[in-house]
Amino acid sequence: MVQIVTVYPGSNGESLLFDVSTDQFAEIIKHIGDGPTRLNQNHSPSVDDYHNASRIQYVVHLEGTSEIEVADGTIKRLNPGDILIAQDITGHGHITRGIGQGIRVSMNVPLEEGPWLPKG
Repeated sequence: MVQIVTVYPGSNGESLLFDVSTDQFAEIIKHIGDGPTRLNQNHSPSVDDYHNASRIQYVVHLEGTSEIEVADGTIKRLNPGDILIAQDITGHGHITRGIGQGIRVSMNVPLEEGPWLPKG
């Protein structure tokens, strides 16, 4: 089963993680934003310490496994087919870890900001 999660800045500036339903995601992807769709390749193992999303986007994990962690200790493991909606362009940010060995591949698609984006 595909896992869809979002990371977004909470009212205290700390990023939060929670699950998104497929129905919610179907509404979200109607709002593709300006900018290029990117294919990214990264090596695992790796750690990208606290950072913000570069833009509001959804990230489809195509190959490899990664973990997203926020300050409250919540961790989500993302496998091929899983989707992350990255909204935390401000605040403390999140940690990304590449798990295992080899290449991780993802596709990043920009989203418009708006009320259709889930916020806890």
